[in-house]
Amino acid sequence: MDTAVFRPEAQVVEVIADSAGCGLPGVTDPRSVAPRDARQLSRQFFQRLSELTEGTHEYQYARNTLIEMNMSLVRFAAGRFRGRGDDMDDVVQTGMIGLIKAIDRFELSREVEFTSFALPYIVGEIKRFFRDTTWAVHVPRRLQELRVELAKAREELSSRLDREPTTAELATLMNISEQEVVEGRLASNGYNSSSLDAALTGDGPEGGEAVLADFIGVEEEGLRLVEDFHSLAPLMAELSDRDRRILHLRFVDEATQAEIGEELGCSQMHVSRLIKRIIGRLREGMLGELGCA
Repeated sequence: MDTAVFRPEAQVVEVIADSAGCGLPGVTDPRSVAPRDARQLSRQFFQRLSELTEGTHEYQYARNTLIEMNMSLVRFAAGRFRGRGDDMDDVVQTGMIGLIKAIDRFELSREVEFTSFALPYIVGEIKRFFRDTTWAVHVPRRLQELRVELAKAREELSSRLDREPTTAELATLMNISEQEVVEGRLASNGYNSSSLDAALTGDGPEGGEAVLADFIGVEEEGLRLVEDFHSLAPLMAELSDRDRRILHLRFVDEATQAEIGEELGCSQMHVSRLIKRIIGRLREGMLGELGCA
């Protein structure tokens, strides 16, 4: 992107334009041009831009002036997204990208107003900015878009019913399943995030200031072990007495493979194969299809 287009062009005056041979009216301050005048002037600049060679000083002057004159379109489009908690300077800068794309792709032969052509580009860039960069946790684009539609439906029903709408009512209005409504609500949780060190009201566990991390639980490894025992018990019951005896000797009595072989009357190599077969069978039962890995 040409960063020069973001610099004020207040120093561009009619004398410079004439000396450059642009054949265009000089614009002392393109940003101060009224929207109505900008529409008329833009046609003249687009006409000249199509005749100039890209990369020349004259071409750059015409292009930069077009961008400066039409910045009001970006501010107008960005105003629709005010109040979303994001820095409006970032939103405007993103909209500028859409404006530049529109200028570079506009053709007078389309016989449409530049404003009508440019606004979808500007709004599209801003929406993409919100969709792709402002989510604290990445969620599928389908759910990002569902979140927006869900918010609109909730606002409509709340004003109509004078209460918070139910999941079923939202699903009916949006013509989707209740499960999709639930997914959309869960996706909304990924839009904003808080630091684990964020201060909260009240006292902390040690009598100091409380932070969010003080109230978030951690995974208990013992609980996972209990779940594994419950899943393993029926699989152990399906083993033969001999297989269970081998496992008991190896993992409870901690006997070596040679010692197990002496008790069973077989070689250490055979014991190794038996243990591997038994553990493989239990793993497949515990993990299902993933046990093949």
